[in-house]
Amino acid sequence: MAIAPALVSANKCFGGWQKVFSHRSEQLKCQMNFAIFLPPQVDTKKSLPVLYWLSGLTCTEQNFITKSGAQKYAAVHGIILVAPDTSPRGCDIEGEDEAYDFGSGAGFYVNATEEKWKTNYRMFSYITEELPALLAANFPVDIGRQSVFGHSMGGHGALICMLKNPGKYRSVSAFSPICNPSACPWGQKAFTGYLGDNREAWKEWDASELLKIYKGHDLDILVDQGKADNFLTAGQLLPDSLVAACASSGQKVKLRMQEDYDHSYFFIASFIEDHINYHAKYLKT
Repeated sequence: MAIAPALVSANKCFGGWQKVFSHRSEQLKCQMNFAIFLPPQVDTKKSLPVLYWLSGLTCTEQNFITKSGAQKYAAVHGIILVAPDTSPRGCDIEGEDEAYDFGSGAGFYVNATEEKWKTNYRMFSYITEELPALLAANFPVDIGRQSVFGHSMGGHGALICMLKNPGKYRSVSAFSPICNPSACPWGQKAFTGYLGDNREAWKEWDASELLKIYKGHDLDILVDQGKADNFLTAGQLLPDSLVAACASSGQKVKLRMQEDYDHSYFFIASFIEDHINYHAKYLKT
């Protein structure tokens, strides 16, 4: 019998509850935390739609729930928000804590194939399979109505979750996502470490490459990108690659370039209402 997740913290928030739980992950072979916002509508005893937030490099489940202000808008729409951690933790793998952009806090939402990492670093399967099953067994979520969004590395994660699982998610959006990881320094470092040197294998985890072969339902992707984002100018994010890939595959993307905004949660908090409203259109139908 599966063990129910253990409550770590609970805070009243916008009429609902912001909680954090801990559980043993079978996919990751370690203890993991996830945050869940239960809006006031959970009291109706009806199953509610769920929206997953995937965070960026160095983050835990805490960054989004303490900085974004998303709970206010999720409470209006009756949407459950779930924010998992960004990597396995405490796996005692040599080198896992040596860099901010690889290992702990930098799982890149892939299933690693390299020997050193493949046992624990299976964030894609954790996010798309294990976590939804855990939620369905313990919370009033309607797994038939789920969507995904994220920031930076997590924006990359949200995009590949949608593209590799046509029909699983109703909608996808992102803030300053890593759009073409095969072609940027962050992605190349992570993919080499987790997936090896075969660049053909990288394409299975790259949104701009996946769009070229995508055969699922029509997409309507929302992306916000700050023009003053230093990682944009450093060539880490490459939103033009995503736009080009969408154009070539006939998929719809709305890229909003936001003047003077950077890569921070000040940017995310400024436009989070738009993203919640966007997902609500799909989750409430």
